[in-house]
Amino acid sequence: MRHSLLALALLASLAACQKAETPAAPAAGETAAATDTTQADAAFADLSTRALDGWFQLSPVGATQTGEHRYDGELDDLSAEGRQKSLDFSKKILAELDAMDAGKLSRENQVDAAILRNQLGYDIWNAETLQGWAWDPQSYSGLAGSAIYGLMAREFAPLPQRLNSATSRMEKIPALLAQARANLDPARVPKVHAETVARQNAGILSIVDTFISPNLGQLGDADRQRADAAIEGLKKAVAEHQEWLDKTLVPNAKGEFRIGADLYDQKLQFALLSSLSRADIKQRAEAELVRVRGEMYGIAQQVLKDKPGAPELPDTPTPAQQQKAIEAALELAYAERPERDKVVADAEAALARATEFVRAKDLVTLPDAPVEIIEMPEFQRGVAVAYADSPGPLDKNLKTFYAVSPIPEDWTQAQVDSFLREYNSRMIELLSIHEGTPGHYLEGWHSAKFPSTLRAVLRSGMFAEGWAVYTEKMMADAGYLDNDPLFRLVQLKFYLRTIANAILDQGVHVDGWSREQAMDLMVNQTFQQEREAAGKWTRAQLTSAQLPTYFVGVQEHFDTRKAVEQKLGADFNLKAYHDQVLSYGAPPVRFVRELMLDQPIE
Repeated sequence: MRHSLLALALLASLAACQKAETPAAPAAGETAAATDTTQADAAFADLSTRALDGWFQLSPVGATQTGEHRYDGELDDLSAEGRQKSLDFSKKILAELDAMDAGKLSRENQVDAAILRNQLGYDIWNAETLQGWAWDPQSYSGLAGSAIYGLMAREFAPLPQRLNSATSRMEKIPALLAQARANLDPARVPKVHAETVARQNAGILSIVDTFISPNLGQLGDADRQRADAAIEGLKKAVAEHQEWLDKTLVPNAKGEFRIGADLYDQKLQFALLSSLSRADIKQRAEAELVRVRGEMYGIAQQVLKDKPGAPELPDTPTPAQQQKAIEAALELAYAERPERDKVVADAEAALARATEFVRAKDLVTLPDAPVEIIEMPEFQRGVAVAYADSPGPLDKNLKTFYAVSPIPEDWTQAQVDSFLREYNSRMIELLSIHEGTPGHYLEGWHSAKFPSTLRAVLRSGMFAEGWAVYTEKMMADAGYLDNDPLFRLVQLKFYLRTIANAILDQGVHVDGWSREQAMDLMVNQTFQQEREAAGKWTRAQLTSAQLPTYFVGVQEHFDTRKAVEQKLGADFNLKAYHDQVLSYGAPPVRFVRELMLDQPIE
């Protein structure tokens, strides 16, 4: 999408908002107010367009992922000069935004202005305060892999064109890796970050082997020679970087992975843009942990009744009795699990079942864009078991990828058994609900329809993750799998993982939790298998303020639905509610609630 079309998309959003809010026959004072709003919205549209244009130029890899393809041959500049240029840009746009009177904007643009202000502040804070560029090597490895993968995974342009863009980026990646070596201070890099990136580094070459090398025959001679040279240069650069990672970074990585209370609270506010504080999150999560375990015990009483060898099932159990009963009930679910090499195939079948259920129950409007289940690319493995990769908001009618990480070939049988107990057949159903339908895939399709490109680019991870968790309960409430009590039990266990994520994140980064404390929460209190818990312990060290997005997001979705149900009473319609929630383009959930209930935009 070109600059002029981008502006038109934003202006279309403004026009829609103005049309909805302008009375048919305004009085003189109202006419003046409407004029003020029109002028303010026009100024904000101009600022938004310049903000997006600047971001696309400064972050070509992000632009490609968004669906802006003018910069597909370029690469982000993470040198000191490049970072300063980005910082100066963010400060300039923020100063212009602060000079505007947000109160004169239409309601939709008040939301966008709040989102834009938060993102600009986050970018400045990241650069000046958190300084991840100096201690987090993941930002460089992730950028290098995404630079190529984002070009090759989707057919947004003819293959030769994308191959040439990939060639251009491969030529520039050696400089990016050199910038990483120049920027990173081993004394500040946490050991777990260094070791993780050292394992992932070669993954970029697997992207070349998978997506580029087999297709080089589609290039002309000159382009083919240039691509071959770029690949050879990349191989040498990756090998050089690997040697630095192994011999310099990993041995000398002395940084602390815990970011501490002050940085955590600041990052949490930027990352979530929620009204809930760290203390609020902890209080609600701990209360939910107790409540959900009680509900799981009730199901255990039901499914274990009269079974030979069942544990004691008193109406008022001791903590030990509750634990033993829930564990015994979960064993019934663990007994049904996919074969080692069938996880991806079973996820595909589960996605089809979930989609048909949503259609039969008429729960929400289904997407008409394709989704494909794939094996997770190697360079992205090691953090999450699965993820949904939606096309950029400016790329239309392209596939969403539902990526599932295969079981590593070097795992022992004990590790495999642990993994498949966690990802048993009912958990695979929930995973496909969460990542696919009616979760991330469906939400991404709906959100992409909102006309504000700014909101699409800055879509809220908390909204998306909260929605995906919300749909797990919603599907169980609607009777998925014939109201199977073991499915409800596994759904509640999956929700316990969301609760644990929120507690774990601040436990690790603020309260200084040890691995043993983390594993107790995950394995004992929330019934996760050892392999899942071990992976989450690694993830909690590698990230901060991301794990709570699931819990905070779903709490705000629950709160919003309850408030709308109370307002509408007998007129509440679940499908209409879902479609409306998804119609706003995935802003932080607090804004969805304010828009739906006609409350002031805070």
